[in-house]
Amino acid sequence: MAGFLSRMFEKFKSWIAWSWTYLWAVWFILVVFVIYILRGPLKLSENFSYATMFLNTLTPKFYVALTGTSSLISGLILIFEWWYFKKYGTSFIEQVSLNHISPLLGGGEGGTEPITSSGTSNSTQQQTLPECKVWRNPLNLFRGSEYQRFIWATSKDPLTYYDMNLSAQDHQTFFTCEADNGKPEYEIMQMAWRERNPQSRIKSAHEALEKTPECATALLLLAEEECQTIVEAEKMFKQAFKVAEGNYRKSQQTQHQNSAQEALHRRDTNVLVLIKRRLAMCARKLGRTREAVKMMRDLMKEFPSMNFNIHENLIEALLELQAYADVHAVLSRYDDISLPKSATICYTAALLKARAVADKFSPDTASKRGLSTAEMTAVEAIHRAVEFNPHVPKYLLEMKSLVLPPEHILKRGDSEALAYAFFHLQHWKRVEGALNLLHCTWEGTFRMIPYPLEKGHLFYPYPTCTENADRELLPSFHEVSVYPKKELPFFILFTAGLCSFTALLALLTHQYPEPMGVVVRTMLGWMYMPLSYILEKLEAILPSNLLHQLSRI
Repeated sequence: MAGFLSRMFEKFKSWIAWSWTYLWAVWFILVVFVIYILRGPLKLSENFSYATMFLNTLTPKFYVALTGTSSLISGLILIFEWWYFKKYGTSFIEQVSLNHISPLLGGGEGGTEPITSSGTSNSTQQQTLPECKVWRNPLNLFRGSEYQRFIWATSKDPLTYYDMNLSAQDHQTFFTCEADNGKPEYEIMQMAWRERNPQSRIKSAHEALEKTPECATALLLLAEEECQTIVEAEKMFKQAFKVAEGNYRKSQQTQHQNSAQEALHRRDTNVLVLIKRRLAMCARKLGRTREAVKMMRDLMKEFPSMNFNIHENLIEALLELQAYADVHAVLSRYDDISLPKSATICYTAALLKARAVADKFSPDTASKRGLSTAEMTAVEAIHRAVEFNPHVPKYLLEMKSLVLPPEHILKRGDSEALAYAFFHLQHWKRVEGALNLLHCTWEGTFRMIPYPLEKGHLFYPYPTCTENADRELLPSFHEVSVYPKKELPFFILFTAGLCSFTALLALLTHQYPEPMGVVVRTMLGWMYMPLSYILEKLEAILPSNLLHQLSRI
């Protein structure tokens, strides 16, 4: 109830802010009208009699022209407001009123900054934490054996140019170095990573292998993009791993000689880690999950400083084995307050807590007796996960269809939600009652988050740029999930109603001029009566010389 009242209060403040603009405009018109009446030396009653006579002589054409012009102006304002809202997500007049008029009226936001789980204010975290950093998807699919097969089946490209361009930049960063200059096979591969056409990249990789069969990056590219099955890809990766391991050992011995050798060793390390990781993913996809878990654990021990989010691959594989104790051990290490969060971490923690109570949970029983301690812990974990990424529940509850996840994701965005649900939906279905508990509780998160969203609750405020980045990452045939759902501003609805009302008045005045003239005169008479009463009282109270001076203004 408190959250609802706070939201209504914030909306009321915004309405008041822009309404002051129109109040000042109406006040200005009234002042001009009064000054016009008082210009002559006549009595106020005589001036209003003259004004009444002037209004009575107006023809219906005047009213048609007046209402038609008003309708046209309202329509132009409505079109501009709609365009501005579609482009920037907010009303122009509301924005101007809140930013320029509301501060003058003392409507600035007060109070203290809410404190997040890390003990720092939101304003500080908003400055230190990047809002829209794009991350490499740790569970990204294989281009040849998975993405390409999807293209053949549906004639739709699941990867956008923006996503593939980010991958090309990653490949150039990880798989090239200054020590490659003068080596024809690696110079060819430098060009191959920049190629947009897959066939051109594959052709360049074959050319590099013709120069030197020991080119690990060429074998890696062919395993990713040319092999049409996971079995073929695994075979190619094993061949590439032997070459990459030999190159790694050679460069390890000479890495301290100069900066070029150090860069070469760093490149060979990247190639070796990525190949071994993809081999583990091949084993996971081929059903050898325990082997995949062992490879991932070895990789994390051997290269602890490599930040490729391999722990997310490990969590998914352990969930497949239903090794929930091992999953909890991994989460206890990475679900730390100082480490960046992800949907995998937050929702897996919620799944483990829901697993303890989900099989016996009943919303009817819970509403009667209240939530137990374990149930409250599970619900709080779900609320935490939903606040971090509010797009995930609709995919897990199959309220929204899945597509192939992109190669890059935006944390807290629709792309991350899609990638998480694509690989973890089966794990939620395996836990009896988990989806039912999620269905009953996830929407309660939005009543807990303070309004407006810039304040946040358990995490730093939800980024405002996720929609644009997700539209760049996700294919056009996928309907991007947007949070918070953009509602039409009150002023757009007000302008639409005003435009429709004045257009209707113009049409009625044109069709029925005499009755509409009577209606308008009657309404003007009603509006004139209180003003006439006030001015008559002023005329009786104020001395005549003061009125004479005012009449000269």
